[in-house]
Amino acid sequence: MSVSIFQRRLGAGVEVQPGRAVHARVWAPGRRSVEIVRDGVRDGTPLERDTDGYFSGPVSGMTAGDRYWFRLDGETLRPDPVSRYQPDGPHGPSQVIDPDGFEWTDAGWEGIGREGQVLYEMHVGTFTPEGTWAAAAGQLEELAGLGITVIEMMPVNDFAGRFGWGYDGVNLYAPTRLYGTPDDLRRFIDRAHTLGLGVILDVVYNHLGPDGNVLADFSPNYFTDRYSNDWGQAINFEGPPAVREFFVENAGYWIDEFHFDGLRLDATQDIHDASDDHVLAAIVRRAREAAAPGSIFIVGENEPQDTGLVRSVREGGYGLDALWNDDYHHTVVVALTGRREAYYTDYQGSPQELISCAKYGYLYQGQWYTWQKQCRGTPALDLPPAAFVTFMENHDQVANSAFGRRLHQFTSPARHRALTALTLLGPGTPMLFQGQEFGCSTPFLYFADHRRELQEPIRRGRHAFLEQFPSINDPEVRESLPSPLEEETFLRCKLNFEERTTHAWVYSLHRDLLALRRSEEAILRPVRVDGAILAPEAFLLRFFGRKGDRLLLVNLGSDRDLTPAPEPLLAPRAGERWEVAWSSETVQYGGNGTPDLQADGVWHIPGEAAVLLRSHPVDDDDDD
Repeated sequence: MSVSIFQRRLGAGVEVQPGRAVHARVWAPGRRSVEIVRDGVRDGTPLERDTDGYFSGPVSGMTAGDRYWFRLDGETLRPDPVSRYQPDGPHGPSQVIDPDGFEWTDAGWEGIGREGQVLYEMHVGTFTPEGTWAAAAGQLEELAGLGITVIEMMPVNDFAGRFGWGYDGVNLYAPTRLYGTPDDLRRFIDRAHTLGLGVILDVVYNHLGPDGNVLADFSPNYFTDRYSNDWGQAINFEGPPAVREFFVENAGYWIDEFHFDGLRLDATQDIHDASDDHVLAAIVRRAREAAAPGSIFIVGENEPQDTGLVRSVREGGYGLDALWNDDYHHTVVVALTGRREAYYTDYQGSPQELISCAKYGYLYQGQWYTWQKQCRGTPALDLPPAAFVTFMENHDQVANSAFGRRLHQFTSPARHRALTALTLLGPGTPMLFQGQEFGCSTPFLYFADHRRELQEPIRRGRHAFLEQFPSINDPEVRESLPSPLEEETFLRCKLNFEERTTHAWVYSLHRDLLALRRSEEAILRPVRVDGAILAPEAFLLRFFGRKGDRLLLVNLGSDRDLTPAPEPLLAPRAGERWEVAWSSETVQYGGNGTPDLQADGVWHIPGEAAVLLRSHPVDDDDDD
């Protein structure tokens, strides 16, 4: 039977047809026969094979909510590779889902773009005590009030076990049953849109997890040994068109059926494709087609810092909107902690590095990189600041410490406040990691629940990764490392929202900074940004605006008097003067107060502080 008479949303999977039978389609080119079988029923419905290796056909008597398997060559039962839900996990049957059964209320939502966003990385399983989409939805109003504009949700495609980060997903179309039902996820996004929040999804197209991956049972051509991969077999994007389409279509699926506002593409350096039309470009194109006429925001992670990802297709790029800026993170960590172990080796945490990140995004744009013994990065001087996502914490970097502690626990409160101001007021696109906004005391550790034979390799692999940090090789530390396999490790990472109150000064700091970012035109949409070093640990950023300038002074050292002060960026415009608009030393943030910065005509820069100055017209009765 021809598939064309059925109104399918996807090229494969089991779909409910309006007024018709359920229709099934699956790619299994190496199989002689494929049947669809109801769970618990012996007899199945044979599917008809076509010349492209697909098996398809209508299925009578099946409807939304029914559970089913595919039977391969008359004997092997496997879940659907394009299953929309696995209620019992990757090793159980698939469930028929009708995405049209959900009643959306976001018809007026037009999507999001790149400019003016503030991201919030969320791991649903640890964000609330319940670890569900329903519970997380109850916190969205608080996040919107804080000043967050976009939730960046860590991967949710289903994976084996009771807990995990989500990067070992194996059912790429099935939201994990651990956080609720597919409609629970839809309700989360619908609620976010009601509050003016966008939601983007972290997707993993570079590998699949080691437990529950059934793709090779349908065809070994999904994978290739042509390329190496840090996490397993590489995806065969240069192989049969059906492989490529499986992943490309997945990008559009999340936006079409769940109304996600974009994607975060994980570890793009391990997405290998020598095709003329790179699969990343195809993924971005399909995602934007699914969102039309609305707009979406697509972010990439790329360890080699290849800026071609955010260049247009006309320029030979792939058309993403932004890239995570690890250089910014690394130099901030060194500035806060003084530690330069492992991949922090090539950073000083200096004022010049922080200024260069603000002005140019990546620090390494082709220079020699000692840690990797090769050149790192590609040119980015022409890219807009919003094309770089800047952060002090993310899931990887917090967990890459021995005990998953948060950055504020490694430095002084005053220094942390100062660099928080730089991050949230700086010209890049800022991102917070869940709990950072209230200085959470709970850690974020690596955790993964896998079957017994995988546990020891995971434990050894985690320890081997951490060995790049000499301090972690301290015997006392090694003996104390939390096991990633224990449920207690996972449970320790759940946020405690009472700390919004007990750590009110930290929460106020973040809320006020994000309010400033929204309200100060020169910061939100500067004409240009420049910077200068004032002292070995002090610097400034000047935001040139159409209706006045802003000056951010950051001093990570001791109190500094600038005498003399031969720096033109300190000078106000003609007929204007500087006035303090905000200070990290405000008492309500736990600070000690801010002195007069220009007493007796001398600049006094307080130590371990950030101060924002606003240009203001000189009044006729001003003494100066």
